[in-house]
Amino acid sequence: MLLIVLDTNVLVSGMLNAKGSPGKILDLLLTNQIQIAYDNRIMGEYEEVLTRPELRLDQNKVIGAIDHIELSGKIIESKSLPKDGYTDPDDIMFAEVFITSNADALVTGNLRHYKPLLEQNAAVLSPAQFLEKYFPT
Repeated sequence: MLLIVLDTNVLVSGMLNAKGSPGKILDLLLTNQIQIAYDNRIMGEYEEVLTRPELRLDQNKVIGAIDHIELSGKIIESKSLPKDGYTDPDDIMFAEVFITSNADALVTGNLRHYKPLLEQNAAVLSPAQFLEKYFPT
């Protein structure tokens, strides 16, 4: 099974629109075709963002997705990385879990936020790139 790190923006997009690439990734997760690597910081961000009232997400679906990630995912004790080159300090946790877990991909809607990883030719992929590479139709 593929192990990925999923940036919060992809999870939110998948919850908002089941038809796009992020929605397909959420389906892959919920049908146990991929596994999410995470740490407590990432889980905390998922919970905080997905429960924002302005997103108007079905909270039963949110709880179901969070529970599924916690039960089927892989919790990681991540190692710190140098913060140089990361434009958004909140994104470093995803990079740290990605490197520490040796995940197959880091899937994000903000590729430019992971410039240090991209410069090392790491598998930092947009949702569409991820699906094209691992689940071509």
